[in-house]
This record gives sequence, structure tokens and C-alpha cells, in this order.
Amino acid sequence: MTIPQKYIDLLEAKGFAHIATVGPNGEPQCSPVWYGWDGELVSFSLTKERQKFRNLSANPSIAMSIIDPTDPYRYLEVRGTVERIDEDPNCDFINSMASKYLGLDVYAGNQPGDERVVIRVRPEHTSAMG
Repeated sequence: MTIPQKYIDLLEAKGFAHIATVGPNGEPQCSPVWYGWDGELVSFSLTKERQKFRNLSANPSIAMSIIDPTDPYRYLEVRGTVERIDEDPNCDFINSMASKYLGLDVYAGNQPGDERVVIRVRPEHTSAMG
């Protein structure tokens, strides 16, 4: 699956991806995250204590929507599957997101004992508007 060229800029922008996962009782859960794009996979960081992590560990199906930060009537929806979950013990990925989003070298939101992972999603279907 390739992302339509007209919407690649949204994957490279400093917007938020609202990710939707399926909870243990089948209920949807949706929340915003910082994200990265390497030209193939969409990635975002979680701690292992988060419900989103537990949801994706049990069911790797995911949907995300990204609204254009400059035009709220333009968006990209990506549906796919978690391809892999990478450990991030040195917080390299979340620090790169802090750099992208905040201009900081180190993410200040980590708490002692946090176990960070990077969720890597392979897009399988897209829809878009605008």
C-alpha cells in the first residue's frame, strides 16, 4: 500500500495522529499521538503501561487519522496492522519526536520506570479528503 502522493506531506507534518484501537471488551479507544513516517511505516511511541499498548498487543488492527494542521478540512485516514513493536530503552524514538514537535533534545514526559516501545504500523488502506 502506498500513501497517495497528494497526502505524503501530512505524514511528514507536525500534526497529531488520532489512533483508534480495539479494547479488551471490543470497545474502540481513540487518542492523539506524535508520529513519525519513514516512507514505509508510521511509528509512534507508547509506554507498556498504556491501555493502547495492551490493546495493540492483543489485536494489532489500528486506524489513525491525521488532520492537516493548516486546513482542518483536509485529512488522511490510514488503516493497517502493527507490523512490529520495538523496545526503546534509551528513548531514542520519543526523543526524536520531542525534537520534531518541541525542538527539544530530550523528552521531558518520561517517568521513572517507564518502559517505552515504538509501534510500527504498515498502512493497508487509506482514505482522504481535501
